Amino acid sequence: MSRIGQTTTVKAVLRDLAALVARIGVGGIFFANGWTKLEDGLTATGAEFLKQGAPAPGAWATVTMLTELIGGALLIAGLAVSTTGLILFAEALAVFLVAPPLNPITMNELVLLAAASLLLAVVGAGRLSVDHMVVIRRRESEAENEFAADAEADRVIASLRDPDKPPPAAGRASDKPTQDDDASLEDTAPHARPQDKPAAEARRGDGESAAASAPGDTLVAGRKKPASGRGRRPASDG
Repeated sequence: MSRIGQTTTVKAVLRDLAALVARIGVGGIFFANGWTKLEDGLTATGAEFLKQGAPAPGAWATVTMLTELIGGALLIAGLAVSTTGLILFAEALAVFLVAPPLNPITMNELVLLAAASLLLAVVGAGRLSVDHMVVIRRRESEAENEFAADAEADRVIASLRDPDKPPPAAGRASDKPTQDDDASLEDTAPHARPQDKPAAEARRGDGESAAASAPGDTLVAGRKKPASGRGRRPASDG
């Protein structure tokens, strides 16, 4: 492996470790806050929110407790980190605007938690997470399904081309035509018979076109020999 490849691998490992530490830290704090609300009870938590002037303190206590418990656990596990990070960021922003945090967390710490949640939502959970393992398995399953669909399509096409020929085995390419396929595709349509060229001979010396020889004529030294009984002068009497 080259030095550039080793550097890239090291950076990727460090990035995954940093994402894991950030997820455990941020998710652990949110989960601890939600667990504290659960231990104190929704009634006591709602009364504390009422003292701070939060609207609908009972509903506010329930929503914040469930958001912090479930969101913190999802961040630690690395599951649906993009969505969970945005939800936790919105919850921290709402607490910042509506009422101060009840647990021993200052406003500065609340701002840091909101910023870290937003950063995790954008960057992602890294490879050391449930998200990464789920995505890998899903992609492998999708690739297998696509391969099976392509193989089935090849078998259907092959059966349509040659119904008498048994379909090829799954996963085997059969689109290349064979010699039998080429022979079956030969042109067998009837064509017009080519016409014979007229027989003609060039007469030597005169340059005139020679006509076709009549039946019974014989060429002798390039000239026609008259047929027997043709062209003879009748013998004179006496």
